[in-house]
Amino acid sequence: PAGVHPSAAVAASAVVGEGAAVAACAVVGEGATVGARTVVGPCCVIAAGATVGDDTVLHPNVVVEAGCRVGARCVVHAGAVVGSDGFGFATVRGEHRKVPQVGIVVVEDDVELGANVCIDRAALGETRIGHGTKVDNLVQIGHNVQIGPHSLIVAQVGISGSTKLGHHVVMAGQSGSAGHLTIADGTQVAAQSAVMHDTPPGAVVAGSPARPLREHQRAMAGLYRLEELRARVRAL
Repeated sequence: PAGVHPSAAVAASAVVGEGAAVAACAVVGEGATVGARTVVGPCCVIAAGATVGDDTVLHPNVVVEAGCRVGARCVVHAGAVVGSDGFGFATVRGEHRKVPQVGIVVVEDDVELGANVCIDRAALGETRIGHGTKVDNLVQIGHNVQIGPHSLIVAQVGISGSTKLGHHVVMAGQSGSAGHLTIADGTQVAAQSAVMHDTPPGAVVAGSPARPLREHQRAMAGLYRLEELRARVRAL
């Protein structure tokens, strides 16, 4: 039901829209905004200055970190974290020193984030998830990643920092990418593939490192014939 549960903690400066529901033990921080008709599940945290748009559903234990923005009509499943620190360290005399991550995450409208998805805030600027993109469970999206609209990011994908995905990109389960790449519009990455170089629009790639699908299939076919070839060589 709409309204704020008595055990929820909503800051005096926060704004909770008309018809929104804030469930038991949820926290809405200073200056945060919860949109109209939005559902904030039990034990969620919407940190200071964060924004969640209209008609969005946050399942239990979702965290939207300070200053981050989640759009309208989004669904964020249990345990997801929007705006955890990017993995940024500088090694000085053998010690790894943290580089402050002062950017934000922007999740555009109509996005779905699966359970335990982690999206890192940008070092500077924004990490952005495009309109209508769907992200499966247990996905890691690094700092300053840009994902275009209507992409599909399947379970256990890892996308390294500053990589740019175009629109309608598909990354199948357990695939990943190195950082600072461009995965162009309409690219399809097969399961358990590792993208190490930029892809052209409409590419279909597979393998580790990822290669064009037909090339990868030919290589695998040759690999599985090696034992037969060895036997013929021994016979010679």
